[in-house]
Amino acid sequence: MTPPVEEARRRSASDYRFGKVLGEGSFSTVYLAKDIHTSKEYAIKVLEKAHIIREKKTEYVMREKEVLRILGSSCPYFVRLYWTFQDPEHLYFVLTYAKNGELLKQIDKCGCFTIDCARYYTAEMVLALEYLHGKGIVHRDLKPENVLFDDNWHILITDFGSAKILKTDNTEKCDNDTLDKGDRKRRNSFVGTAQFVSPEMLSESSSSHASDLWALGCILYQMVSGMMPFRGRSEFLIFQKILNLEYEYPEGFDPQAKDLVQKLLVIAPNERLGAMDQTTYTSIRQHELFKDLNWDDLGPPPKISDICDSIKDIAIPDDVEPGLDKEKASRLQLDLVPTPTRKKSQLVKKITDLTAAEIEQKLEAQKTNIYNSFVEGNLILKQGMIDKKKGLFARRRMFLLTLGPHLYYVDPVAMVLKGEIPWSEDLRTEAKNFKIFFIHTPNRKYYLEDPEGYALQWCKAIDEVKAYYYPEQV
Repeated sequence: MTPPVEEARRRSASDYRFGKVLGEGSFSTVYLAKDIHTSKEYAIKVLEKAHIIREKKTEYVMREKEVLRILGSSCPYFVRLYWTFQDPEHLYFVLTYAKNGELLKQIDKCGCFTIDCARYYTAEMVLALEYLHGKGIVHRDLKPENVLFDDNWHILITDFGSAKILKTDNTEKCDNDTLDKGDRKRRNSFVGTAQFVSPEMLSESSSSHASDLWALGCILYQMVSGMMPFRGRSEFLIFQKILNLEYEYPEGFDPQAKDLVQKLLVIAPNERLGAMDQTTYTSIRQHELFKDLNWDDLGPPPKISDICDSIKDIAIPDDVEPGLDKEKASRLQLDLVPTPTRKKSQLVKKITDLTAAEIEQKLEAQKTNIYNSFVEGNLILKQGMIDKKKGLFARRRMFLLTLGPHLYYVDPVAMVLKGEIPWSEDLRTEAKNFKIFFIHTPNRKYYLEDPEGYALQWCKAIDEVKAYYYPEQV
């Protein structure tokens, strides 16, 4: 059995200097941190206990810890959990720092990968899945965001909160099926991400090792083409395309990669290439795409591109005070939000500081705005794409903050007004971090995420509009 990840000497946040925010989750924040004893850098996931309990995510957190314990440090293709500790408000996971970020960001920067790069990283993922599945674990949320790069541009798979630990007989039942029982009460419920979820997880809410092979096919497709194979205006339409195996290959798609994708994106799980293999994915290894590849030594990674390889070092000064309190956490998140420089003599102007002439002029200019028809003649003060979470899914909407006051949200694809957040003197905003913020109304809490990281600016603008219309309530 793998030994516990905790050291004999108990660790705490004061053993680390915390730096840049590396990523955000619904109930966690990941920081770059430096060990004060060794100067080694780690990624520390800080989870809020209260939010975990409130959102009933305890099982997901414990599952991720258990999977990371099982994986240990024997395979180089997974993030490693070094230590865990806690304080009254937070849990801390000390993880491998993946210096070169996400696979998705590299694909987005480059547009797509060369076939040599796609082949190499697909091969690393095959080796990773062999090890993972050999341990009786199904990832269930394999996607480019969950594939990271280490210092030397080798992959590190992360995020095991949705994983499934199979029994030793590798049947469809597993020792943590009870963790999903709440979800399975809903028809077609599933864990994972819409564009990468396998058909059986949609139709039967079941999963096996073959579910990860489906995701592997989706990732290979995206590396080669720069696009996800299954795309649609809504999750429902994406699910329909998945169930009907409805996707196309762009012109110039490598024929060998195409053949492998076709053999992985198969509706019947057992018919996917490799699904019926035993210890290793021999049938995948023998595919024409990997001809002449030495599976015992893949060699160094090929250069992705000059654009993708330019990753800046992030330094944590040695004079930073160790530990992490609320004030320091807020400051680290604020540091990520760019603020415009301003001359000392320049006054801070509020979003509502407009003369009647300025309003009239802006309304005239607003007529060319494609969203003007949705705001009932009101002046748009701020607009932007926001992911609005409701239930299982997050839907991207164009939010329009106007005089009135009004806060409309529009489906930017169908160009349909979907609703409006009701204003009252009791409305208030709450910024969780630089991406996620809440709007509280008497009857509802709106969970919102700005993909560009301007949550604080949204809260500030909304608060200024509220102060203008409800001056005694601020």
